[in-house]
Amino acid sequence: MHSEPDWAAATTQFQQALGESWSNAIQSLARVGETDGATVPAPRLSFSPEKLAALQQAYLKEAAELWNHGLAGVAAGDKRFASEDWGSNPVAAFSAATYLLNGRTLLGLVEATETDPKTKARLRFAVEQWMAASAPSNFMALNAEAQKKALETRGESIARGIQNLLHDLQQGHVSMTDESQFEVGRNVATTEGAVVFENELMQLIEYKPTTAKVYERPYLVVPPCINKFYILDLQPENSLLKYLVDQGHHTFVVSWRNPDQSFEQRSWDDYVEAGPLKAIEVVRDIAGAGQINALGFCVGGTLLGTALAVLGARGEKPVASATFLTTLLDFSDTGVLDLFIDENMVRYREMQMGRGGLLKGQELASTFSFLRPNDLVWNYVVGNYLKGETPPAFDLLYWNSDSTNLPGPMYAWYLRNTYLENNLVKPGKVTVCGEKVDLRKIDLPVYVYGSREDHIVPIGAAYASVNHLPGKKRFVMGASGHIAGVINPPAKKKRSYWTNDKLPKIHAEWLQGASEHPGSWWTDWAAWLKPHAGKQVPAPKRYGKGTTYKAIEPAPGRYVRDKA
Repeated sequence: MHSEPDWAAATTQFQQALGESWSNAIQSLARVGETDGATVPAPRLSFSPEKLAALQQAYLKEAAELWNHGLAGVAAGDKRFASEDWGSNPVAAFSAATYLLNGRTLLGLVEATETDPKTKARLRFAVEQWMAASAPSNFMALNAEAQKKALETRGESIARGIQNLLHDLQQGHVSMTDESQFEVGRNVATTEGAVVFENELMQLIEYKPTTAKVYERPYLVVPPCINKFYILDLQPENSLLKYLVDQGHHTFVVSWRNPDQSFEQRSWDDYVEAGPLKAIEVVRDIAGAGQINALGFCVGGTLLGTALAVLGARGEKPVASATFLTTLLDFSDTGVLDLFIDENMVRYREMQMGRGGLLKGQELASTFSFLRPNDLVWNYVVGNYLKGETPPAFDLLYWNSDSTNLPGPMYAWYLRNTYLENNLVKPGKVTVCGEKVDLRKIDLPVYVYGSREDHIVPIGAAYASVNHLPGKKRFVMGASGHIAGVINPPAKKKRSYWTNDKLPKIHAEWLQGASEHPGSWWTDWAAWLKPHAGKQVPAPKRYGKGTTYKAIEPAPGRYVRDKA
């Protein structure tokens, strides 16, 4: 006969072992701040003794309770372990519960550190990345769902998972969607138009009017150069570009080139000159208009703002109104991206590619994905490789995977003069295209939009633009995040937006007096834009203008099809 295990003695031994592990963890974390003197000294860490003692007691108590439950740990409230397969497998359930306890404790340990806010934020980010990567759901030996599926399919799911892994290794990124289901120009980016101008850095697309008359002032859209423009033209029902066309605006969009090695010397000046400045000139020529209206989205807004400051310095005013969507002009608050930016990091990038080179699109894409690692990385690792599943077709994720490269000098200038030194809001601090940049020269009506849950352009930072632009301003806040907040067509009748005619210094004060409205902000924007668009004139019957600007090829053009 077997004797019953001595659970009391085992628990005591377990607690002693935990105590030793805890001490080792504290000592290791404390050494994070040490330096050998060969580099810039890192901030030293210390810990609040009271918080540390409370955290240790809580950990030992919860760990002992888990042990006393045997292998019947419960990982409640986490969707990674929500399947009943985890609950019915004692080893898997215990591993999940232990993992969550360790994760909570490490985050508590970060909060117990006494250091500067940026160091604490970096520690928190590092712990969150470790937690996401080390989850038992990421390993076949511990994932109860993947094991069950392997048994049910007699190993077929494992074989498919290996095939998926080999496919993703070949293409260079984790598949977030079934990319075979999409093709640019066939079922995404389908609004009818033609390329009417191109240079080395961009193509200019003119869209076919859908109304008998158009407003006399044409509309130019400048998207970010770190992504493809068709986020604004995914499907007809959610296309911001088609919405503009249907509202009677003679619409143009910049389609950026996806740089290769031949563009390794291109600078921020090159992008401003060959991008928004040239596009403004061409759009005016084609439409025969004295002024146009323009929109910049994300980094496209930063480029457009820089271009407008350059034009202002030259005493030129070819743009009647500007719209800035989730745009940073004031980089004093850059949210989670601030974790990656400091003098050492920027200096390293300048040494690496400031005089020439290429930032690979996949590096940028990976950075943004790891801001939400469970949703945008490990979720697909588990589904694609451990379960052998093919991710569903989703146009937004197809666009998200269609990354773009950036020239090294342009990227290095952008890092130092925006994220690190915030020079665009310092009048005359930087020179672009031969002109001192002063945002106070952008004296025109502006519509500024920010998304409430944006983690790339924090809402307060989007709002900060109103403090630097001297013209008549309107600020609107939409619900959701960086992309979903912007792409919110009225027909969907989703989400809401907020308005306030008063513009105090900070967003928090603006929000106190703001009114919420159901639905899309697009209708508010369309109403604001109408009086700036001029009178209506007959819609053009052909693309371009005479022999100077002819239709080169149908939209969306060939530049957008180039892969990184």
